[in-house]
Amino acid sequence: MMVDGAAASAEIIVPLLQREVENYVYVEGVVDYKGRPVTNRSKYGGWRSASFIIGVEIAERFAYYGISSNLITYLTGPLHQSTATAAQNVNNWSGVASMLPLLGAFVADSYLGRYRTILFSSLLYVLALGLLTLSAVLPFPSSPDCPGNEKNTSCSSPSILQVIFFFFSLYLVAVAQSGHKPCVQAFGADQFDERDPVESKSKSSFFNWWYFSLCTGTVCTLLVLNYIQDNLNWGLGFGIPCLSMAVALVVFLLGTSTYRYNFREDEKSPFVRIAQVFVAAARNRRTTTSSLIALEESKTTSDHQFKFLDKALTTGTVHSVDLGKDWEVCSVSQVEEAKMVLRLVPIWATCLLYAIVFAQSSTFFTKQGSTMDRSIGSSFKIPAATLQTFISLSIVLFMPIYDRIFVPVARSITGKPSGITMLQRIGCGMFLSVISMVVAALIETQRLKIAKESGLVDIPTATVPMSVWLLAPQYILFGISDVFTMVGLQEFFYDQVPNGLKSLGLALYLSIFGIGNFLSSFLIFVIEMATSEAGQDSWFSNNLNRAHLDYFYWLLAGLSAFELAAYLYFTKSYRYRGSTT
Repeated sequence: MMVDGAAASAEIIVPLLQREVENYVYVEGVVDYKGRPVTNRSKYGGWRSASFIIGVEIAERFAYYGISSNLITYLTGPLHQSTATAAQNVNNWSGVASMLPLLGAFVADSYLGRYRTILFSSLLYVLALGLLTLSAVLPFPSSPDCPGNEKNTSCSSPSILQVIFFFFSLYLVAVAQSGHKPCVQAFGADQFDERDPVESKSKSSFFNWWYFSLCTGTVCTLLVLNYIQDNLNWGLGFGIPCLSMAVALVVFLLGTSTYRYNFREDEKSPFVRIAQVFVAAARNRRTTTSSLIALEESKTTSDHQFKFLDKALTTGTVHSVDLGKDWEVCSVSQVEEAKMVLRLVPIWATCLLYAIVFAQSSTFFTKQGSTMDRSIGSSFKIPAATLQTFISLSIVLFMPIYDRIFVPVARSITGKPSGITMLQRIGCGMFLSVISMVVAALIETQRLKIAKESGLVDIPTATVPMSVWLLAPQYILFGISDVFTMVGLQEFFYDQVPNGLKSLGLALYLSIFGIGNFLSSFLIFVIEMATSEAGQDSWFSNNLNRAHLDYFYWLLAGLSAFELAAYLYFTKSYRYRGSTT
């Protein structure tokens, strides 16, 4: 038996006569921090424990977005990278940061458990952010061309060693959050028992308020840290996230005695269980039709999709290589688990373009805003990255409306506890993302027109006389689409995977944005090469007044519309976990 993060394994002793009597309620599948059965719902788990974990996420997202939201400004500023190169580096790093949680989920679900994985990842997180802070405070050597050999970021350049040290620290942050990100949310959801009617509703609401809290941390980052980074000091701007992560670790430890910890009686890794199904099905691929008919009469799965995996239930072939019985014949529950995971693939694939669109908010949207009038009053200019606050603020404002008004109204119409299904929720957000890219393209077309009319085409450092607040609609649409799609994806991938793979489910959700960032980087590279031939200005020229981000946004709008159509096609045949129709 494996206990997730409990101090020691313990034999779970449950009364044989009944599991629920007066003053005694046994919560199945979980133990307390001492490895004892949880018999008091009010003392362990629930919103009390979840509040500690939500607090951790607020601090962690404050730290993470303190780095990621303004990273392109640091790369094009102190590190002197071109706009296209910086955008590719941001996308590559974001992609790695979103893909590595697959590894973190594997470690958590197979070996350490979620609690220990969060603990070790948090310690590494603090170390990585400390190194990143150090890389920012190291003095850059001055260029010989600097007047009076002055040391300033506009005239000095980092050494190769400093660049290497910066990127090493940056990618160490990605490694640290890979164990943190998929486990914290899953661990929070573990505090609610889906078999209990009251806690089941709380779990659905948890995902809404989780994302609400996440955006609260992001808003604080965008309003405070971006200003510090742009106007005061990058070392301080990176140091505060380090302190925030240290606070998150302390908050997490404070809740240790209140958490519910998952345990499993099967010591076999759930990853191995699923792998055995595919291996056994492949090895038994020559199983005859008569054998399968006999199989259906004796043992079969309740899921009639992916029938080829049913071959893992029987064997009639002598194999030259003996891998053991477990790799030749699998149980019905194993095959059903494998089918659960396989059913997610079309949904996962059709959400990748949404992730490409999502990547633009922290790259080209930010650079676009930096060319516009950002003045408030006569002397204050808002940092371009702060515009991302509109996304978080729209989520913070719309999430309570969704949870307290939209869901009850929809529930009264559909009869579903969540108002609409998870896939319907995701689809609504994808539709809004198409609209947001259309709006972004129209605004950028207008910005280029004003730049041309004002004679600023060849003056890239000049401010285009167009208010930056005109970018607000595309950011707000992004935020509202996130309320539907992002939260819907989180709940969907947590709910639709086998019980032993909850961390993997959330890692699969994160991997959508990892692959999406890589695809965004690749798309930028291809377009940059194709549009910069013969000395022409590319769509992503450093001089944004000669670039064509509007064309890029129109392209993304068209691709997103195609993706939405494909998504609707695949969701029509999707069967939810536990459904028999």
